[in-house]
Amino acid sequence: MTETDILDIGIEAKKHRTVLELRDVDFGYDEGHIVLHDINLKIDEPGLYCIIGPNGVGKSTMAKCVSKIVNPLKGEVLINGRNISEMSHKEVSKVVGYVPAFSQDVFSMSVVDTIMVGRHNHRRWGSVSKDLEMVYKAMRILRITDLADKQFNSLSSGQHQKVSIARGLVQETDVLILDEPTANLDVKFQVYVMELLRGIAEKLGIIILTICHDLNVTAKYSHKVIMLERPGRIYAYGTPEEVLTSENIEKVYGIRCRVVNEGEFGVPLVILGAPIMSDEIDGT
Repeated sequence: MTETDILDIGIEAKKHRTVLELRDVDFGYDEGHIVLHDINLKIDEPGLYCIIGPNGVGKSTMAKCVSKIVNPLKGEVLINGRNISEMSHKEVSKVVGYVPAFSQDVFSMSVVDTIMVGRHNHRRWGSVSKDLEMVYKAMRILRITDLADKQFNSLSSGQHQKVSIARGLVQETDVLILDEPTANLDVKFQVYVMELLRGIAEKLGIIILTICHDLNVTAKYSHKVIMLERPGRIYAYGTPEEVLTSENIEKVYGIRCRVVNEGEFGVPLVILGAPIMSDEIDGT
């Protein structure tokens, strides 16, 4: 994936620096079931940011708070200094794009029209040809031009994922959130997508937040890592080298591991071992 490939989609690099900030954010479905606790995070540099952590720590919930799919019980989510609670959903969708882990779209719509939905906030009189051009360029980048006229609800899970990423890309937002973007993709395309996302973040100057379960993929492609622990708190935040240590992984995931920092690719290599049993943790 070259710079020309990425920028040829027709999206201009951002001329302003985006700042995303979460201040003292708590989220729960009720007062007795708090999923996120006291989340404080400030991102003021473009890049690919991976959110990691065991199941049930609130990774997807945190992403939904940023995109205003759900609202915090307390605290603030700010984008460029503006509290999203004071913004309409349409206003938020102009600055934050969200691609869920599994598409809920079950209606019959062609792939072209599905991706075109991502251009909704940019549609102007006479802009259809430009929008279509961008959609087809996104399909070429995601290598799905052969699916253009197929019905979205007839596709495989992996094809769904590629179409959803293309739709998120053409939204032209300051922040793009992808929940498990490599789910259902083969290994080769997982690498392709992560390289694509990192390149887009760098060349277009946007913040891309992804939820990732593969620690080695996180190590290789992320600029920064946000590690969540139970019960829904940020345990560590920093570069892959700072966050992906054996001590952090063993504490948060409860599994023995070895982290090698002198690998061929110059990034931490996580070698997983055996789970740490609860009696070992408790010291009983």
